[in-house]
Amino acid sequence: MAQKKNNNDDNNFFNKNPLILFVIFALVIIVIFRSIAPTATGEVSAIVNGKQPVMHLTYSDIKKLAKEKKLEYVAIGKAIIKAKLKDGSIVTVQKVPGDTTLIPLLDKNNIPYGAINDSNWLNDLIFGWIIPIFIFFAIWMFLASRMQKGMGGVLGVGSAKGLIKSEKPDVKFDDVAGNDEAKEEVKEIVDFLKHPDRYIELGAKIPKGVLLVGPPGTGKTLLAKAVAGEADVPFFAVSGSSFIEMFVGVGAARVRDLFNQAKKEAPSIIFIDEIDAIGKSRAAAGQFGGNDEREQTLNQLLAEMDGFDSNEPVIVLAATNRPEVLDPALLRPGRFDRQVLVDKPDFEGRVQILQVHVKKIKAGKDVDLREIAKMTAGLAGADLANIVNEAALLAGRKGKKEVNQEEFVEAVERQIAGLEKKSRRLNEKDKKIVAYHESGHAVIAEITPEARKVKKVSIVPRGLAALGYTLNLPEEDKYLMQKRELIAEVDTLLGGRAAEEVFIGEISTGAGNDLERATDIIKSMVMLYGMTEVAGLMVLEKQSNRFLGGGFAQAREYSEKMQEEVDKFIKETLEERYKHVKNKLKEYAPVIEKMVKELYEKEVIEGERVRELIKEFENPETQKENNEKNEENNENGNNS
Repeated sequence: MAQKKNNNDDNNFFNKNPLILFVIFALVIIVIFRSIAPTATGEVSAIVNGKQPVMHLTYSDIKKLAKEKKLEYVAIGKAIIKAKLKDGSIVTVQKVPGDTTLIPLLDKNNIPYGAINDSNWLNDLIFGWIIPIFIFFAIWMFLASRMQKGMGGVLGVGSAKGLIKSEKPDVKFDDVAGNDEAKEEVKEIVDFLKHPDRYIELGAKIPKGVLLVGPPGTGKTLLAKAVAGEADVPFFAVSGSSFIEMFVGVGAARVRDLFNQAKKEAPSIIFIDEIDAIGKSRAAAGQFGGNDEREQTLNQLLAEMDGFDSNEPVIVLAATNRPEVLDPALLRPGRFDRQVLVDKPDFEGRVQILQVHVKKIKAGKDVDLREIAKMTAGLAGADLANIVNEAALLAGRKGKKEVNQEEFVEAVERQIAGLEKKSRRLNEKDKKIVAYHESGHAVIAEITPEARKVKKVSIVPRGLAALGYTLNLPEEDKYLMQKRELIAEVDTLLGGRAAEEVFIGEISTGAGNDLERATDIIKSMVMLYGMTEVAGLMVLEKQSNRFLGGGFAQAREYSEKMQEEVDKFIKETLEERYKHVKNKLKEYAPVIEKMVKELYEKEVIEGERVRELIKEFENPETQKENNEKNEENNENGNNS
């Protein structure tokens, strides 16, 4: 028994150290090769291994010695000739390639000769054996590791622990702000994981799977970790894409192993991020079939979710921002039978998220988070976290001891408009065009009641292509927009191009994005919202994904005549609104000129200043009082 145990230990040693086994094998091969290699014997060995001093002669010398019959024995190699003279001395000669006269000369004079191996055995060993064997070994090890990984070595029993490990997150619900409704939806899952017997006794069946749906950056992964953190259970997190490999069947094996590990550590939570990577509808592949690996992985996931009992304390959480592409079998009751919307936060939600992140930095007393929340309507939690971090970085660059409100405002502008390009200075011509363009946007936004009010106007280049920008912010969160509000948005977008035409007399390429957005708004009014008489209540196009910015479907399901009417309506509406905007700008021409002048001097105008200029123009008495004050200030300055 002891002997058998020792043999097993030896086998285990070599299994754990295959390189040592390979080296021993290579050495044995080399020794065998060297032992069976032909060696010089007799006179050849004496010449090669003799102790006599060796003299170096020329090839003609060796021929001369052969003619004079002074040679006792000659050993001929590929490049070297060694000869033993009758006086006992040894001579070596460099052979002349291609010469065939030496051997007949030796035969003629009855001088015995033989062959020697004059090659470099070290070079032969390295280039003929070691390097090829090493290359073979490297390829062998690479293929073996890939095969082991592909055929279940990584996600087989035991080895999957290296890839998917359980953890117990320290995230709590208090760390997840701005999604109170979503937290309420998942609280019963936490209670079930803490007290499963309470629900089992009542006969209640907790949902096996919960699908977290929402735009990118809204905190779906954070919410999943908070569920595990509140329940204090193991948390298995994996991305949908990690199931897909080049070897067919790996994804299914990984799914099996993932569920086996979760069951062993139950109660537990499995979290699959970006589940759409493996859960796409199988019908979308068409009659030719889809990706076999993805389909096998999905089938295995469906089977596993059916395989464990509904009372078994294992909950599957998944996240996606593309719920419309998921396979219907994945969403039916008994699998992911509950969907939780994790949407972008409202005003109070943004305030709460900012409060969570501001705790991690040294914020000044002048920081007004509610004001920052007003400026960040429509941003997700990840965007707000980035704004807080960017504000702290800006304060650090300035050498401040705390982060103030001005850094937060600058961080918001960076998030919305991009990084300020101070090195990209505009020439006078471009500066004039941008000043009139942005002034047109700002004035139309302020004099249109339904439009979003102006926060700031700048002609400082930002981002990749913006030479200037007008920052419009809503006064409150809006979830619905009426027709007049959409028209007001179109008017604001057309204000820049109209100002160029009215005050400069020529348009530029700066309005390209404005016209694109204005066209999309009117197109949506016709094709999605039924706000026009062109299509009535018909919906001509469907949005592809509201979480990823929408967009229209590619397949057209209406007639050519309807398309012509839609195009005609969009064109006529744009022309009508453009004419209206030009007339308004001509009416407020003095305000535009004053704004352009101030933008030339300061490059940035706050929204309050824009409203002051408009108020002065609309109320001549106020304008007269301001002019008198300016004259008094100028006189006092001159007297001093």
